[in-house]
Amino acid sequence: MSARPNTEPALSVRPDDPVRPRAGTAPGRLAWVDVAKGICIILVVMMHSTLGVGEAMGGEGFMHHVVEFAKPFRIPDFFLLSGLFVGRVVDRDWRLFADRRIVHFAYFYLLWMVLQSAVKYGQITDGAGPGAFAAHLAHGLIEPYSTLWFIYLLAVFSVVVKLLRRLPWPLLLIGAALLQLAPVHTGSTLIDEFCDRLVYFVAGYLFAARIFALADWVRARAGLALLGLAAWASIEAFLVFTPTGLTSHPTLASLPVVSLMLGAAGALAIVATAALLTRTGGPVTAALRACGERSIVIYLAFFLPMAALRTALVRSGVIEDIGLVALLVTLTAVVVPLAIERVIRHTPARFLFRRPAAFHLVGEDEARPAPRLAAAPTA
Repeated sequence: MSARPNTEPALSVRPDDPVRPRAGTAPGRLAWVDVAKGICIILVVMMHSTLGVGEAMGGEGFMHHVVEFAKPFRIPDFFLLSGLFVGRVVDRDWRLFADRRIVHFAYFYLLWMVLQSAVKYGQITDGAGPGAFAAHLAHGLIEPYSTLWFIYLLAVFSVVVKLLRRLPWPLLLIGAALLQLAPVHTGSTLIDEFCDRLVYFVAGYLFAARIFALADWVRARAGLALLGLAAWASIEAFLVFTPTGLTSHPTLASLPVVSLMLGAAGALAIVATAALLTRTGGPVTAALRACGERSIVIYLAFFLPMAALRTALVRSGVIEDIGLVALLVTLTAVVVPLAIERVIRHTPARFLFRRPAAFHLVGEDEARPAPRLAAAPTA
């Protein structure tokens, strides 16, 4: 099977709407994507919550071990999943492409950069006034702000793939892999994360068909898949928790090439895990899928409940166990944004999580593709 991007459209629901419920989703084959996204967003929130709690309480708990285990694949899997669907619009005209892959992410990035910055106004300006705040926002246009760097890079990666899509796919993939292997440490989030993460986005774009086939294979051969996941988890744990004695690469998992392989393997392991969960179903799968369907809602808004509960619990001293505090903060940071979105879904405040029509370059009718004989699997 050749590595070709998936360019077929599927559902009639707008692919860039982060909160509109999907209609007609095929059970299992498509649900695993949302389950995988749900796992990833929880791991991301867990990382920020756990490290913040550890720093505030001056120690580590059991959640730190989970965070460390997930480190090699936590972000790679998110970018791989995002790359799966760029093929649907990469060959369309620039106006539609920009609406789906640039304006969409830019809207949420700019909106939430202002909101997050406003919460930290005093800390950012340090008494220097509105001019310092304006300078801060201007800097955020060229250097991704705080946790929002992921959304910023999704737009950048999409443009890069569109511009380079005519290159032979091995050249595109190898070039992205070499960037990940290169010791790029400029101090710029944009440059450093671009080099470190592009390969996973490109892999999702190039190997979308194979990744969907893997999910189908896993669901058909659950026993073999479980054995494979057990082997992966054992190897992952060994490499993550085995020190090297090197300052630049403290564990085996952080070594060049090894980190790239673990990122790819871990991303595929999450795909397999999500496919298995959709095979069995249950409340855990439903909860993960709900998180995945609104992963951008959680990603945009988790910072405020996370910081609020962490501060309250640390100051109160009611719970002394660092791991338990981190777990409670993580759960709250995931659930509260979903609750907020549900409350404002049909109010004027829905612009926080749904891009208004005024910020679209094309309408639904104009963007709707011509009918096709068959639709490839997408989310």
